[in-house]
Amino acid sequence: MNMDSDLQIAGDLMEVPHLLQPEREHPVTVAEFAGLAREIAADRDRWAPHVEYDATTRWYHRLRTGPGYEVWLLSWVPGQGSGLHDHGRSSGVLTVLQGELTERTDRGVRTMRPGTQRVFAPGYVHEVVNDSLEPVVSLHVYFPGLTDMPMHESYQGRCAPAGRETVTA
Repeated sequence: MNMDSDLQIAGDLMEVPHLLQPEREHPVTVAEFAGLAREIAADRDRWAPHVEYDATTRWYHRLRTGPGYEVWLLSWVPGQGSGLHDHGRSSGVLTVLQGELTERTDRGVRTMRPGTQRVFAPGYVHEVVNDSLEPVVSLHVYFPGLTDMPMHESYQGRCAPAGRETVTA
């Protein structure tokens, strides 16, 4: 009977670099984009100096770009919202960095707190609003980069109040 383990047979993987996948410089999968958002979110020194607040409109700042993606930082003062929209042909990851956002979809209402991530595909329709009394900061990764944001008829009054869900990280 052969008692050799697979590692003994194959050898040390670190000794055969040609078998290892090279580390990618930029994300390409949904999981990697979500990981990029978590990495940036965890580094407050990286994003906090860029935050500004505007009482008349949501404020935004592009933090980073790469081949086929963009990373945006947004701030929301109380009462500001996105309106009901989708993201055209882009997929995305929304991460709440500070404060609390409300997301409304045809499936109901969701409260998102710091660390909460929403991953969405093209055609995902939602409205995001700061219903709280404090300012909010969020991070948005779009892949491919956002070129279109079609607006839709509001859900105002159409979302079932019983559908409220609170999400925490």
